[in-house]
Amino acid sequence: MQELQIQLAWNRLLAIVEEQAQVLMRTAFSTVVREAGDLSAGVFNPAGEMLAQAVTGTPGHVNSMAAAVAKFLKKYPLANLQPGDVLLTNDPWDGTGHLNDFTVVTPVFSAGRCVALFASTSHIADVGGRGFGPDANDVFEEGLRIPIAYLFRAGTRNDVLMEILLANVRDPLVAQGDLYSLTACNDAGAAALLDMMQDLSLPDLDDLGAAITARSDEAMREQISQLPDGQYRYAMTVDGYDEPVEIKALMQIHDRHIELDFAGSSAASPRGINVPLAYTQAYASFGVRCLVGNEIPNNAGSLAAVHVSAPLDCLLNARSPRAVSARHSIGQMLPDVVFGCLAQVLPDAVPAEGASCIWNPVFMHALGAAEDQQFVINPIFNGGTGARPQKDGLSTTAFPSGVRTTSTEVNEVTSPLLFWAKEYTPDSGGEGQFRGGLGQTVRVTHRNDQPFVISKMFDRIVHPARGRAGGLDGGVGLVCVEHADGSLYPLEGKGRDQVQAQTTLVLKTPGGGGFGPADKRDSQAEQADRQAGLVNKTDRR
Repeated sequence: MQELQIQLAWNRLLAIVEEQAQVLMRTAFSTVVREAGDLSAGVFNPAGEMLAQAVTGTPGHVNSMAAAVAKFLKKYPLANLQPGDVLLTNDPWDGTGHLNDFTVVTPVFSAGRCVALFASTSHIADVGGRGFGPDANDVFEEGLRIPIAYLFRAGTRNDVLMEILLANVRDPLVAQGDLYSLTACNDAGAAALLDMMQDLSLPDLDDLGAAITARSDEAMREQISQLPDGQYRYAMTVDGYDEPVEIKALMQIHDRHIELDFAGSSAASPRGINVPLAYTQAYASFGVRCLVGNEIPNNAGSLAAVHVSAPLDCLLNARSPRAVSARHSIGQMLPDVVFGCLAQVLPDAVPAEGASCIWNPVFMHALGAAEDQQFVINPIFNGGTGARPQKDGLSTTAFPSGVRTTSTEVNEVTSPLLFWAKEYTPDSGGEGQFRGGLGQTVRVTHRNDQPFVISKMFDRIVHPARGRAGGLDGGVGLVCVEHADGSLYPLEGKGRDQVQAQTTLVLKTPGGGGFGPADKRDSQAEQADRQAGLVNKTDRR
């Protein structure tokens, strides 16, 4: 292919996968997909290698989906597929790490042969079992697990599979609608790809795909070659389920390659905070890509230069049937651990630790609620990011997940809950020359003074985000129930609790760590923080 044709085709591919993601958001039934963008979308070559991904989406979905398509093809080789076929799974070890994420793969045919595959993933609110949360003892308690199977075969829906799914979830309309949404977005990508191939007179994507992956691979390895070879270690202790867990990383840079080994990390947990290896690889490699080669396209080529491993049966490489529903509460900490290694190589480029794990409670009706009062919602609340070497951290910002906060209006329309406050928590950002991002305070009651249930998957309630280069730690999170007399009853960060009638649930998300000594903070920046109400302490300098 000529250079101009490669560039034109690459730009078209990026537009196609982004439109694929937007179709998914526009048609999704689950609020967390439609409003918060908890999804991924991408195009793959016939070997199952990712060529391009949509900007819209989360690293956990995108990078684990990048490894998933080859698993689909291993079970259903191209020779057995035909036009109108659609495959799906929510198996945590073949997909993106827990049962709530459904991955759908659609082959694209031209002139009688498969020229590409489109894949997409979205978070479906309920898959049965205990519901989304960390309390299960194994994956069998967490909900319905569907192995890689046909959703459509030659255009005909797999009715038996659909009936099984709908019989096992609490909101069958949403589950069915989301599967159609995933199918529709892949179809939109396939149609646009065939148009591109016709416009550019491409019989297939073989030459284009080879050029994309080879250039991305070489560019990534060139970036790595500019780093000093060596070994770099970092460790982080986080809250875990009912006792702290430790994440340990060894980064080795050599031969234009980065290896990350999480040996020494805590053993697998008896609760649902375990992480399948694909999700560990997804967020660990994302942590590298944030600082090394971040302008290089994320695809099979650039991902090949980063190798991630963890010992079998540790927290970060849990085997089936371990419970994994809340795998994000640990997995989303991994970029900060990788940053800790890279800070020894790029000290002027690495931010302090942040809140990292999103706070995504599941709110639902209490047992015995009337049918018209039954509901399930999964809103998103974010904490602060770590301060950067030259800037303050970002407040209430989703890093590393990229999953946006769901709006109060949507939360209240889709549930009988009232959200009385959602505001910055003063002094929650770690002090430093550059301040950590702030967390937020959320206050929730039931509109009809009835009890409701919260399933919690929160972290950094005990162990805060640590500052860097002399910066101080960020503020810890808090979850508690406030009674009418103003007294507070604290709750654990993980697990299911019932919030009694005529009480208020209070959530305070964590803040990010500070960067640099606090006595070096610019006085005008300090004054601006006070005027904005972000800082209330009398003396931070």
